[in-house]
Amino acid sequence: MRITNKIMRNNSLYNLNQNKLLEDRLTNQMTNQSKIARPSDNPVVAIRALRLRSNVTYVSQYYDNNAKDADQWLNVTGDAMATIGDILKDLYNKTTGSANKYLTSGDLDIYITQMKALTDEFYASGNVDYAGRYVFSGFRTDTAITFSAEDIAEMERHPSTYEITEKLGFEDISSFKYTDYSTLSTDIGGDGIRGDGSSYEQDVTNNTMYRLRLSYNNLDAADGGDMKLSFKDNLGRDIAAGQITEYADAEEAYKAIANGTETGIAYIPSTGEMVFSESYYNDNFKEGNQFSVTYEKSEWSKGDVNPVHYFECTETRDIGNGETKTIAYNTDPTTQPQDIFYDVGFNQQIQVNTLATEVFNLDVRRDLDDFQRNLTQLRGIETELSDIEKEMAQYPTDSDEYKNLSKKKEAAEKAATYIREDLQTQFENQITRYQQYMNDANVANTDSAARGQRLALITTRLMNQKTTFKDLQTDNESIDVTQVAVEMSSAELTYQAALMATGKIMQTNLMNYI
Repeated sequence: MRITNKIMRNNSLYNLNQNKLLEDRLTNQMTNQSKIARPSDNPVVAIRALRLRSNVTYVSQYYDNNAKDADQWLNVTGDAMATIGDILKDLYNKTTGSANKYLTSGDLDIYITQMKALTDEFYASGNVDYAGRYVFSGFRTDTAITFSAEDIAEMERHPSTYEITEKLGFEDISSFKYTDYSTLSTDIGGDGIRGDGSSYEQDVTNNTMYRLRLSYNNLDAADGGDMKLSFKDNLGRDIAAGQITEYADAEEAYKAIANGTETGIAYIPSTGEMVFSESYYNDNFKEGNQFSVTYEKSEWSKGDVNPVHYFECTETRDIGNGETKTIAYNTDPTTQPQDIFYDVGFNQQIQVNTLATEVFNLDVRRDLDDFQRNLTQLRGIETELSDIEKEMAQYPTDSDEYKNLSKKKEAAEKAATYIREDLQTQFENQITRYQQYMNDANVANTDSAARGQRLALITTRLMNQKTTFKDLQTDNESIDVTQVAVEMSSAELTYQAALMATGKIMQTNLMNYI
């Protein structure tokens, strides 16, 4: 094959261009510190770079954002749980200190006042939030656990009625004692004996009663005879049809059951109780029974627990101009429980929230209601005794009036003994109840802390993964500066030599061959 000068020049120019391309590639590598500027430079490196960059992006999202956000949420929850534990411990200690039968009603009043303040703080602790999201509210992170002053003000402008359905069982039926001393309001005679042979003291009775205590008091009463109450079994059957009587006053209901006037169920909206006698309890309830109780409540106060976090309920709100708005909550069982999970790794999730139902037992406040009611009864009998003693001082000791009042005083002292013993028993039983509340809170706290420990392990692994992937990314994409510098010097020398060789070739033309 004949090689012409033109062919030699073309080849020389091509080789010069290739040298320039090599020198340009090495210059780009040196300036951007990367092996490739475009995928075609090295497809293998390019594909591996895309995968490693994706890994680094995902791990950075998990480590720098998700894991840290989850950790902060768990830390806020843990701090709140620590406060809750301290409050319940204080309540336990107050109850232990008040379980002393020699304390007066004034002493007990101090204890119960302190317990009320602690109880209010207990529920207020459930309103802790993280970055504007309430941590105990499940999916409703914009709704506090308790109603605020602003909520109550809004309800005053636009009244709201909640129809609440509670799921209860045989284990929710509890017993309590009620002392009936209403006979002291009547006069028998100088000998303190009625015509039927009964006396003041004999008529003072200490009765065992049973009840289903609902989660709220001050419920809506009957309106025009329409009972706003449904009491059904787990099959939806009305199990107390025609056997429920509504009472506006709790004392009236208790007395009706004590004297046998009420033979069914006494529903007391003011106290949120369904009360019945021991005989009715034995005849109509047995272990394993399940109930559904539906009632309405439209009277709310600051600090009341919002029912949307606990029960299936429907809110009917007056929005003005004669119109109402109805909102149903928790009607779909598939939405329960409302656990919030964070993605903190490849196919890894961790629950960050603790639900209010796990910690804030509504019985804590209802137990306090019982204490206040029993303390009121103790004060009542103490006042009765004081009045009798004052009246006795007005008569001679040998008068019929004085003898009658002496018999009445004996009966009042008997009633006072019953009431004080019942209150003492309640305080003693409450020690166990507060211990159970503390156990429930500790279980929830331990569960949250365990998730925090797991998150710490995941975070450590994410940090190591992030470092590893970044190192792999650097090894895959970054250049060896020393090696590239040597290659650049070599390419530059090669280019200069090629220029000199090409220059000599270019000096030769056809005339040199003629």
